[in-house]
Amino acid sequence: MTPDPLTQMLTLVKARCTLAGGFRAHGEWSYRFQESTVVKLNAIVRGSCWLIADSASPVRLKAGDAVVLNRVRSVVLCTSPDLRPAEGADRPAQAVGDLASDGGPDEVALIGCHVELDAAADEVFTSALPAVTHVGPSSSEAAEMRRLIERIGQETAGMRPGAGFAADQHAQLLLLEVLRLCLDDENLTRRGWLRLFADQHLRPAVALMHQEPSRRWSLPELAAAAGMSRSHFAHRFREVAGEPPLTYLTHFRIHLAKQALRESDTTLAVLAARLGYASESSFSHAFARTTGFTPGGYRRATNPSRSRSGAGRPGEDPAVDRQGVVRLRE
Repeated sequence: MTPDPLTQMLTLVKARCTLAGGFRAHGEWSYRFQESTVVKLNAIVRGSCWLIADSASPVRLKAGDAVVLNRVRSVVLCTSPDLRPAEGADRPAQAVGDLASDGGPDEVALIGCHVELDAAADEVFTSALPAVTHVGPSSSEAAEMRRLIERIGQETAGMRPGAGFAADQHAQLLLLEVLRLCLDDENLTRRGWLRLFADQHLRPAVALMHQEPSRRWSLPELAAAAGMSRSHFAHRFREVAGEPPLTYLTHFRIHLAKQALRESDTTLAVLAARLGYASESSFSHAFARTTGFTPGGYRRATNPSRSRSGAGRPGEDPAVDRQGVVRLRE
């Protein structure tokens, strides 16, 4: 079965959502937490509270809600935005299983999940979402999200053999369900690939590019797949994706190339042919124009064990800074 575009993107960035911990509180309270994870997913199991990410406006969360935090540095959870927050790091650590018992009508309980991404490709994922994505359970389409939140709560409450494994699988599906709900509401996404996948008119053309990225697609062919005139298609695509259709195709090819360079020994000639380039030199030119460094330099920086010439010294490649840290430019 040919993977759909969303599956391809999640596979490309190696998105993995795992249960990280729990939080419960009673009465009136306010806590500030410093976030070290690039992307985090929280879900409310019981009660309601406010969430304030960095200096953004407060967001009201209630049972069954999920919120994705994207490159957020500081989060305040509270029963009222007017309360002065204490440092969450000073609270005793809570195991997820501690959320099992119901502490009464004024209790708030939530679960926190870490979304792990391939460090070399995380910008692909994070560029598609705003800093805070709040998905509520009000619509019928959110029934699966509510069920998954309940299942995670049940697994952590029962602590049967394999509960941790099961909870992580449900957390992974919870992330997928949140992204699916984002596809139904363009207000939850930024201009880019996720909003593009949600556009019912453009989706057929996007599917073709993802199914056959090596094909030399023309603008008239893609417009015909979308059932639009060429000018209307080009305008709508740029408005939704933030770039022209053939530029999007080039960037998708380059993302696939970067993945192959990181993870395989595929030669540049074979990779060029696989991605639809007439020659290795034309592929190298497109790669350098898009990323700022050559395919060989990228492979040496991100995958020295598969490079015949090794990683080289820090500073020899534009992808590496003086400390030897890979700096990937999208």
